Amino acid sequence: MWNSAPYAALVVDAAGTVRLANDLALALFPGAGPGARLTDVVPRWLTLAHQDPLPDTVRGRVGARAFEARPTRGPDGDVVWWLAEAPGDAGLREAREALRTERRRTAFLTEASNALLSSLNAERCADTTARLAAGHLADAALVVAPPAGRGLPVTRCTRGGAPVRGQQTAEPAEMPGLAEALGGFPPVPSRWIDPAHVPDWVVPEGFGPVGSIVVAPLPGQGGPAGALILLRYSTTESFTDDEEIIVRLFAARAGAALYAARMYLDQAAITETLMAELLPPSLDQVAGVELAAGYRAAGDAERVGGDFYDVHPTGPVAPDAGAVPSGEYLVVLGDVCGKGLEAAVLTGKIRNTLHALVPMADDHPRMLRLLNGALLNSRSARFATLVMASTRREGSHVRLRLTSAGHPAPLIVRSDGRVEEAATRGTLVGALPEIEAHTVETSLAPGETCVLYTDGITEARGGPLGGELFGDDRLRGVLAECAGLPGGALVERVQMLASQWVSGGRHDDMAIVAVTAPRTNHLSAVGGHGPGRFTP
Repeated sequence: MWNSAPYAALVVDAAGTVRLANDLALALFPGAGPGARLTDVVPRWLTLAHQDPLPDTVRGRVGARAFEARPTRGPDGDVVWWLAEAPGDAGLREAREALRTERRRTAFLTEASNALLSSLNAERCADTTARLAAGHLADAALVVAPPAGRGLPVTRCTRGGAPVRGQQTAEPAEMPGLAEALGGFPPVPSRWIDPAHVPDWVVPEGFGPVGSIVVAPLPGQGGPAGALILLRYSTTESFTDDEEIIVRLFAARAGAALYAARMYLDQAAITETLMAELLPPSLDQVAGVELAAGYRAAGDAERVGGDFYDVHPTGPVAPDAGAVPSGEYLVVLGDVCGKGLEAAVLTGKIRNTLHALVPMADDHPRMLRLLNGALLNSRSARFATLVMASTRREGSHVRLRLTSAGHPAPLIVRSDGRVEEAATRGTLVGALPEIEAHTVETSLAPGETCVLYTDGITEARGGPLGGELFGDDRLRGVLAECAGLPGGALVERVQMLASQWVSGGRHDDMAIVAVTAPRTNHLSAVGGHGPGRFTP
């Protein structure tokens, strides 16, 4: 009966010695056994109250809790002290505990959000989800991605362990609640899932008996991003309703991060495929003509832009060369107004249109007029400048037909160091209903080079003060110094000096193509044809 009392009780004699304490009193004052001195085991406020006259009620704190103590004097002079929590303190203590719990949950969700948003890599995001869930919400966690083929991509993690990725050959319906979660339906309450019916692949090796399980969807935008499976040991407390709410809040953040990472992966794959078509080709020697080129996009993070070049075979197929074209080739270098992805899109359209017009390469002005009409009919308001060079090997020389459409005229580097400007002029493409273009012919002796370039080189700003143009005269001086060099060396020299000129400053796209008459008469090891954009 003494220990069944609802309050802590201490029996203390007149000398201040504890004679008896019930279990609740011992829980508050572990040293308050029979024979203990009251001054040694209770707070000072209760010691001071144990003297004549006895107060009706005294208040004080035991640790973080507030108590009221009421004395009752017995016939033998002993005093029984009854201690009960102060009115309202229990509710306050519960409120404080709830506040601490909410702060811990908020801190966890904040940590989770920061960790999940730190990467757009889908695999790392799944790893982070599994690691955080196993470390804060359960003893083990599985992140199940939507089915891929016949298997389920699964990332597993146990508390304190490292995430492990794998492919599981299983049907979602084998795991209670998993098919619903992958379908985006609300989670099944944990009390509805019998751990005895969980398939073996869900339980980590060596985990032991499962006590409780939660299966929650990982919602994405417009569709589920996967499912989260949480497991607790049989010796761990089962999931409460409040904990399942936290699981759903965490799953919502994880699902959004996984969905964003997978969307980024899909978009990156699409972009990579498109860029593979938009990137300029690598050049070598074709039909006895040496070709070299260089390209630098305006931004370091960009691989494509508004400058481009292409090489197209236009001559007949040699009867003894199988499908290898020989004879004349069309070299095109262009500059689309603007830079970045929008300019690259128009670049792709121009390149494809020119490719379709290659059969008309013997008439440059006609090709340009047809291209101009195609651009005027497009939605884009951008325009472009072009320069075209038709090349043909004639003995030891290379014959050129050159046409400019609003583009800087080609520069011809003679073997004696002279730099000549080709006398071709024309209007830009895609801006006016009618365009004009004038074609000129010239010849390259062995070792001489025709240079096609975009104004991103001559208009590059830099130098000692950072605002000076690279300029036409400086470009001509560099080319004169490169007289007699192979085309590849000339291109590298111009690119290096232009890059040094702008240093780390902003600049437009830069492109350069060198057409050189080789000093030797032999062709390359692949029949005179190197890599490029050739479609016979």
